[in-house]
Amino acid sequence: MLLSVPGKGVDATIVMGVNEGTYDPEHDHVVSNASCTANCVAPVVKVVDEHFGLVKGLMTTIHGYTDDQVVLDGPHKDLRRGRSAAVNIIPTSTGAARAVGLVLPELSGTLDGIAVRVPVEDGSLTDLSAVLDRPVTADEVNAAFREAADGPLKGVLRVSHAPIVSRDIVGDPASCVLDAPLTQAHGELVKVFGWYDNEWGYTNRLLDLTEYGAARLPYA
Repeated sequence: MLLSVPGKGVDATIVMGVNEGTYDPEHDHVVSNASCTANCVAPVVKVVDEHFGLVKGLMTTIHGYTDDQVVLDGPHKDLRRGRSAAVNIIPTSTGAARAVGLVLPELSGTLDGIAVRVPVEDGSLTDLSAVLDRPVTADEVNAAFREAADGPLKGVLRVSHAPIVSRDIVGDPASCVLDAPLTQAHGELVKVFGWYDNEWGYTNRLLDLTEYGAARLPYA
């Protein structure tokens, strides 16, 4: 069974391009494809950690409103999220940073984050600030992402050098579109931004994981 949401008590949480190699068809019968935000930020974290060593980090997802929000102010267990989605910028929680620890267990506990829901129907952005093992430059960081996008993360990660906004990535099949001009570095501190179509990009990874898992079943 493949879940298109983060799951509790699942056998495995898989993010394509990050940890699909850990899938075990003999034991992983209920598999989560994590969330759209986790699918965006996990490849970013993987690249940063593999090239520079990630000590700790904080992420923010600036996310289009979702179906659990309301058009008019109303009751909700999260009082902020109960405010009108169409006219407010709404800070709320996200499990995406913690989910990175499920797919990259060596980084468990090193990341945390929040979500900020904004009045757009689709097209979201992750902002990751991380402390690294060594000083870096923005050019070094962008070069690492270009290498990954042309190699092991091809199709999952794309690097853009254009002055894009959220509408420009709607319909993009990548899990993450790294915005190279926005990359900043200050010694061991780095900030990177990744755009994602939180509907279409995630759907593409769901299909990829379906095909990947099906091809490895004993009766495939």
